[in-house]
Amino acid sequence: MKLDKKDLLLYAVTDRHWLGDRTLYEVVKESLEGGATFIQLREKKLDQESFLEEAKEIKKLCAEYKVPFVINDNVDIAIAVDADGVHVGQSDMEAGDVRAKLGPDKIIGVSAQTVEQAILAEKRGADYLGVGAVFPTGSKDDADDVSHETLKAICDAVSIPVIAIGGITAENTPELAGTGIVGIAVISAIYAQKDIPAATAKLKHITEEMVSKNN
Repeated sequence: MKLDKKDLLLYAVTDRHWLGDRTLYEVVKESLEGGATFIQLREKKLDQESFLEEAKEIKKLCAEYKVPFVINDNVDIAIAVDADGVHVGQSDMEAGDVRAKLGPDKIIGVSAQTVEQAILAEKRGADYLGVGAVFPTGSKDDADDVSHETLKAICDAVSIPVIAIGGITAENTPELAGTGIVGIAVISAIYAQKDIPAATAKLKHITEEMVSKNN
């Protein structure tokens, strides 16, 4: 699957923390109805078998909405379900190793916090970068803060698209205008909301306005 930078506008990362009595499938479907443009399935604690079944279901759902679907960290699951790609952190696997396993046609995203990490990831075959945390966040214990100056420097240093992640809400998204990013990656700004389709649609509109100021 060829990555179009427009696909990265509103990148939704799943988290079962807010599910309550609902299924992950239901909430992902609602976010797609609201206009999410990219889905990353992130499971830190699920056993492989359950993860595999869930990945198959969500992949099918994303295909219906023609939205790219990647797996967080787990390259084996991504291969097993023929996901569109994978997103890896700095400590997971080098982008070059992931590319060798996945093949040339899959999307590879890499997390980066510095210009050096960003340049290296691009050199090793990353298709896009997730940079953050750009705001204080409660969802990742190890997320280092990245200043908006560093975010802009990363966007200037690489030719692949960059999205911002970490603590992003509908309220603070406009602050990212002028950095050069093509979109935002969010978890709670979508999946912790009571009305997921409405929250997603609103966030998408705000993000489109912010990104238009970057060009």
